[in-house]
Amino acid sequence: MRSAIVIGAGLGGLAVACRLAKMGLTVTIFEKNQLVGGKVNLVEAGGYKFDTGASLLTMRYVLEDLFNFCNRNIEDYLELVELDPICRYFWSDGTIFNASRDLEKTEAEIRRLSPADVSAFRLYLSDARQKYEIAERTFLAKSLNDLPKFLAKPDREFLKNLRDLFKLSSLKTLDAHNRKFFVSPKLRQLFNRFATYNGSSPYEIPATFALIPYVEFGLGAWYVKGGIYEIPKSLAKLAYELGVRIFTGVEVSKIIVNNRKAVGVQIGQEKFSADFIISNADAVETYRKLLSVENKFVHRQPSCSGFVILLGVGRKFPQLAHHNIFFSNDYKAEFDAIFKQTKPAENPTIYVCATSCTDRTQAPPKCENLFILVNAPYLTDKVDWGKISLPYRNAIIRKLEEFGLEGLEKQIEFEKIITPADFERNTNANRGSIYGISSNGIFSAFLRVPNKSKEFENLYFVGGAAHPGGGIPLVLLSAKMVAETIIKEYELRNG
Repeated sequence: MRSAIVIGAGLGGLAVACRLAKMGLTVTIFEKNQLVGGKVNLVEAGGYKFDTGASLLTMRYVLEDLFNFCNRNIEDYLELVELDPICRYFWSDGTIFNASRDLEKTEAEIRRLSPADVSAFRLYLSDARQKYEIAERTFLAKSLNDLPKFLAKPDREFLKNLRDLFKLSSLKTLDAHNRKFFVSPKLRQLFNRFATYNGSSPYEIPATFALIPYVEFGLGAWYVKGGIYEIPKSLAKLAYELGVRIFTGVEVSKIIVNNRKAVGVQIGQEKFSADFIISNADAVETYRKLLSVENKFVHRQPSCSGFVILLGVGRKFPQLAHHNIFFSNDYKAEFDAIFKQTKPAENPTIYVCATSCTDRTQAPPKCENLFILVNAPYLTDKVDWGKISLPYRNAIIRKLEEFGLEGLEKQIEFEKIITPADFERNTNANRGSIYGISSNGIFSAFLRVPNKSKEFENLYFVGGAAHPGGGIPLVLLSAKMVAETIIKEYELRNG
């Protein structure tokens, strides 16, 4: 029986392990931390629960497909709750906007904010849907490794998809695209915000990514009862049921290579062999630390990181929804600081997730659990997070109080700060980046680490730093691509 070793029990590692085990392989996962989940993790203290990574589920059909493939019903593992509003947006002049999947509700909000933009919204979503549908059958359906094979002997369907893929590509930035549709600076800012879904800048990311709003407005946004961490917990449960062995608190120090072929891993002084090695560790760090190889991906710009404050607060804030965005007054300056100057923005946009608004198990009665995130630069020598964390935290709390969360500081019962340095240390993320390589640049989406190593045979990559990108659904798709690639090769070698 063929065997596989998976390095890392993040969502990608767990998902690929489930698929391969279902296909008949013997699968072992080694995870350096005590808990599975990778960046999708949790903190519990004093009756408060916090998800420390992803805070919502989109493209739920991708997760459902994984359970269906393993002959399981997702409802037996997870309770999914659709959110409405999807997100509540705040501006410093007192403007509040509720974004809803109910398009009539969202149009009513747009009419109140900018009547001239009501008709543009439907046109924008129609364009976003077209982009999404093209991406779904091209970029999101195929591994980058398949491209040379199809180019060498293209069939009619592939040629059509290739033409569609070129339609999807854009020389314009997301910001320029949004300016074409919307008159209101506030609506432009709102739709620019979707660039942060893969850790990029709306002023540099191509307009191709205008497809992301359709993912929310067209397909919906979901919360998992009990917290998003229930997803990796459920995948670990599924993996165990399928016979996968998971070892936590065990760190792989090296991928063993013989004659340009990955044949095993080293843990301390012990060596473990397998037919296939799949890294769910950051792909760039895998090359750098586990293979001691410097390649082109090492020099690509990482995505942004994040500065996180977890607050258990002894009161309710009725103005908060489940997801909330408190916008800065100068969005361009904010992203210039993060990506061009690689320093924290002085006036950052603040994201606040209060899962206790939807799920009372997440905080004590009459209390709130606040996950607070601001986009932050990837790690450089310019920023010492040990020195600036406290003053930056204080500035963020003050700004939230100015936005109307009065008395926030005095009501804090529990607090924990997570910096980009923590992301690097805890998850081996390349320079603390959350989404791997950034999507800034015209062809950036096609320049991620391929799912199959071109340098070493039998070595594969899953996770946010590999194709097709970061975020729960794309990470799960990377796992599907890797599993399908391995099985195709296995059948060819044994056919």
